[in-house]
Amino acid sequence: MPAEGIFEPKVEPYQIAPETYVIPQLLEAPPVGMFYVNSMVITGTEPVLVDTGSPSNRQQWLDHAWSLVDPADVRWVFLTHDDHDHAGNVREVLAACPNATLVTTWFSMARYAIDTEEFWMPFNRSRWVRDGESFTAGDRELLALRPPFFDNPTTRGLFDPTTRVYWAADTFATAMPHPVEDAADLDHDAWRDGLLLGNRLNHPWHLWLDTGKFNQHVDSVQNLDIEIAASCHAPAIHRGLIDEAFELIRKVPELPYWEEPGQDFLEAIIEATARPVPA
Repeated sequence: MPAEGIFEPKVEPYQIAPETYVIPQLLEAPPVGMFYVNSMVITGTEPVLVDTGSPSNRQQWLDHAWSLVDPADVRWVFLTHDDHDHAGNVREVLAACPNATLVTTWFSMARYAIDTEEFWMPFNRSRWVRDGESFTAGDRELLALRPPFFDNPTTRGLFDPTTRVYWAADTFATAMPHPVEDAADLDHDAWRDGLLLGNRLNHPWHLWLDTGKFNQHVDSVQNLDIEIAASCHAPAIHRGLIDEAFELIRKVPELPYWEEPGQDFLEAIIEATARPVPA
């Protein structure tokens, strides 16, 4: 169950490309609107789960995932990184998917190991794929490539040349006034402002970036010729907005720190949620 006072409407998986689906979770984030907590499923000849959702949404996430693919058919579980909103259900997923290999990294596995009393992650069911390396998943070769912004040192995005979909992990995070599956369905100014907010909020180190080096890294991702960019905290960005999305990402280092709400806002929330609900 979500914490008291937190709105969590039910949302359904949606298709963004052939054999490619997003599993969304939607969380209200006052005062800025809403954020997604997404993961992705590729239902190719060797199905791939890209991230595993959050613990707070476990049963709904599992139900949605198994509505798209039989767990016995899953061959790969790609973790972008070990944060709870990306790896929150990895233990349950591996238990349900006996034929799956966990695609992670040396550092991510070490970091995840301290979250439990016993080290349970299976070496014999794992494959370490570093930034810039690829692996074959049946009918497609998938490329792990670090996105422009990230909040965890183990992060790699995932590019599928078959559909030209790039899973950007935390890059493109967007505060939304209302839920949409396609960024083009938001008011254009609201999308731009929400993307600039989300990528400052989640990546405060933008203040200290060398813009020349950063732009070179952004080039390495943008040059993939992406058709659709999907990510954990945003609606899908299709071809018509891809270039503009990358240009917004390039602007972030020039922007000031986004000042998050403080104690006065917390007290206002407590007061509002303590009021009796009218009959």
